[in-house]
Amino acid sequence: MYRLLAALALAVSAAPAFAADADPPKPNTLTAKEIADGWVLLFDGETTFGWKIDGPAEVKNGALVLGGDKTTTATLTSTFGDYEARMEAGGTGSIVLGAATTRCNVELHKQMSLVTLKVVVTGPRGVSGTTIQSETSTRPEGTQTTIKATTNVPAELRLVVPAGGTLTVKSMKRKSGNSVPLFTGKGLDGWKVNTADPKRAASKWEVTKDGELSVKNGPGDLVTEKEFDNFVLQFECKTLGKALNSGIFFRCIPGQYQNGYEAQVQNAYKDGDRTKPADFGTGAIYRRVPARKVVSNDNEWFTMTVAANGRRISTWVNGYQTVDWLDDRKESDNPRQGFRAAKGPLSIQGHDPTTDILFRNIRIAPLP
Repeated sequence: MYRLLAALALAVSAAPAFAADADPPKPNTLTAKEIADGWVLLFDGETTFGWKIDGPAEVKNGALVLGGDKTTTATLTSTFGDYEARMEAGGTGSIVLGAATTRCNVELHKQMSLVTLKVVVTGPRGVSGTTIQSETSTRPEGTQTTIKATTNVPAELRLVVPAGGTLTVKSMKRKSGNSVPLFTGKGLDGWKVNTADPKRAASKWEVTKDGELSVKNGPGDLVTEKEFDNFVLQFECKTLGKALNSGIFFRCIPGQYQNGYEAQVQNAYKDGDRTKPADFGTGAIYRRVPARKVVSNDNEWFTMTVAANGRRISTWVNGYQTVDWLDDRKESDNPRQGFRAAKGPLSIQGHDPTTDILFRNIRIAPLP
């Protein structure tokens, strides 16, 4: 494991962190364009979901506050390959990529700065080589610091706060930077219909005049010709009916019918409570871990992100993280029986005769 450190050297902004006489704004949200472009929230403004935290930490006034009487380390559990991250933070702390052993801490006097972190994974795995560049410019809303890092392996991202210090994270988001399209919007190039079982080949697959992939009727199975193991997958989906069911399978056993992990599409929830998903809920890994909240709605476009890196599988719906799961089952060639690490095709599900669902902007960023 090669080590990479990107130390956060933030300057003082002119604006205070929060106004004392009013409710703080909620910055940790995404615009419709950011959601469509593939940005995801790394902090939801309410919980520490998606983080592993060692040391004092709390969510206060919509911000993540790290630090106290001992050193605090907050590590994101999900990893991307190439990506851009943006954070609004202030206090004493550093950003660390990988398992670095040194720290750089800068006092910010409780004021906010804007940070952009750009990471690019280059070269073959195991070849040493790291480049870090830092640029700082002043803007009306605060100081903008850009850190550019080049490495040869995807590296975990951590925030480190020394004992006695405090770091306040107001917002944080990330976007994968090396996605390639899987669906052209013009035809089914790169895909094939699974006809191994004629009784499960009822779905009708068409490309609409607007360049969307339409699936009607079911059951059915549309499979990629390429195979993937570790990746960041993103797609947009629209269910044209109430509580319709579909999903995208991954790490499938080639030639078999939907035998893989399933990123579930099912927007229904129970008792009017979005934290009680029906049938695991959109963003769930079906039959493995439910979505913690149903974010999307039927008859509306939503974006799903699936990050699979080894045993860690994470999902976001409209940029909100819905699953953070470590598959700790015994390794198996069959994902229904255990952890499957091997490559396999992706598969779009036509669930049943009520299926009437659209997909578009399907793209993937393979991880080294």
